[in-house]
Amino acid sequence: MEQFDELADEVSALESRVADAIFEAVQAQIRSSTDDEAKELERRLAKVRRSLLKAEQLLRGADV
Repeated sequence: MEQFDELADEVSALESRVADAIFEAVQAQIRSSTDDEAKELERRLAKVRRSLLKAEQLLRGADV
């Protein structure tokens, strides 16, 4: 199971990077007068983040 824990740690690190990217997209959206692209990017990144969180939970053996 140690192998799965290592994978879960890597997925968690990716999730953190995606969360940072979401924050940057929201900041860009606030600064931008044409925010359609930023909104779409935020939606896509949020979906990726949720998927990564679910993957991490599954790897750690949590019931999702």
